[in-house]
Amino acid sequence: MTMWEYAPAPESRDIANLKPTYRMFVDGQFVEGGGEPLKTINPATEEVLAEVSTATSDDVDRAVQAARRAYDRVWGRMPGSERAKYIFRIARLVQERARELAVLESLDNGKPIKESRDVDVPTAAAHFFYHAGWADKLAYAGHGPDPRPLGVAGQVIPWNFPLLMAAWKIAPALACGNTVVLKPAETTPLTALVLAEIIQQADLPPGVVNILPGAGDVGAAVVSHADVDKVAFTGSTDVGKLIQRQLAGTGRKLTLELGGKAANIVFDDAPLDQAVEGIVNGIFFNQGHVCCAGSRLLVQESVADELLEKLHARVSTLRVGDPLDKNTDVGAINSREQLTRIQELASSGEAEGAERWTSSCPLPDKGFFFAPTVFSNVSQAMRIAREEIFGPVLSVLTFRTPDEAVAKANNTPYGLSAGIWTEKGSRILWAAQKMRAGVVWANTFNRFDPTAPFGGYQESGFGREGGRTGLEAYLDV
Repeated sequence: MTMWEYAPAPESRDIANLKPTYRMFVDGQFVEGGGEPLKTINPATEEVLAEVSTATSDDVDRAVQAARRAYDRVWGRMPGSERAKYIFRIARLVQERARELAVLESLDNGKPIKESRDVDVPTAAAHFFYHAGWADKLAYAGHGPDPRPLGVAGQVIPWNFPLLMAAWKIAPALACGNTVVLKPAETTPLTALVLAEIIQQADLPPGVVNILPGAGDVGAAVVSHADVDKVAFTGSTDVGKLIQRQLAGTGRKLTLELGGKAANIVFDDAPLDQAVEGIVNGIFFNQGHVCCAGSRLLVQESVADELLEKLHARVSTLRVGDPLDKNTDVGAINSREQLTRIQELASSGEAEGAERWTSSCPLPDKGFFFAPTVFSNVSQAMRIAREEIFGPVLSVLTFRTPDEAVAKANNTPYGLSAGIWTEKGSRILWAAQKMRAGVVWANTFNRFDPTAPFGGYQESGFGREGGRTGLEAYLDV
């Protein structure tokens, strides 16, 4: 197979307008936090990008008070048509500063620039545009004739889609009339703080959105604050369980979007070349740092060998390397801690007897990188088939009958997403009805749209984000 060699096509890091220091955003102002400053690192080079001030519990208290004042005096009583103007303005400013945000995201997170540029930033803007449209139509959303906002929303987001997750959380909260205290991930705070600049640029009233960087203790302080009316968390299942225990019996609303171990089922009549592209997108997009990644591939036995051969050939062409190079397909793993976990789980796959195939692509000397890896001869009992790896590692299992495929797909404590590959529409509908997953893609994977609700079952959490359904989490209905 001929492999084209492309000359590097790097995006300029100067476009990111990287500053040496960043401060937290409270009550419409950038202020020093009382916590120990953190250094945020470029995972592709291990260099320090910037120093970021962090919050203490006193800072959290100040931010919640600011959000409460803004809710009581301004935002909660503002007509939806007026709120919409601010949200539209934020959406347009995200678009205007799209290139800056994309480069900054790739520097701080490690994801390829083509993903930040073509997926993360446009989808973040789309969430603000979409929810701005709902702000004056909430009475027609199917949640009662006069739905009310809840008050102050405490939101904690992960490091895999830092800007997009901030938009997912902030946009519906604002559209419904709530104010926000948001805690971005410890390793990726920069785009959330530039979003705070955009919020300031949009003249959003002070206190409506507050952004507090820091580690897990800051998130815990936001979640446990007595004056927060609603908590939204995206992250690990273990932390989600802690939050649920903490909020049990308090009467406060909670939505959780947690881990996943999605099955991607390929039936014998599937268009195999198309399926291979979907499989690659499903597990190697964003280095596999995706809670709905198609990390378990279930292939019908009669086409398994052919599919695996095509898959190995396709994965061999993926370029791993500099996230700012426009040719890069797979960027850097977000942190050393995450890289260690991926390595440990991949080693367990070999130790338990699965057959490991790793792309022979060259890896950079510096930074946190992991070559795309495919395990075959995987059994359901293996750790790589049960645990969320959150990296570019695919486990391949086989099945003989459609019933066996569904049984294996559902044999997981998770239930966030699933994929089905077949040319029969009836089989798609049959399988989708039987799969315990919040989102089921047919002959595609990882398609996102702000108009479509997203969320899981079981240990993947509860509640929905996006679409008309997702508004309910931010309304008193």
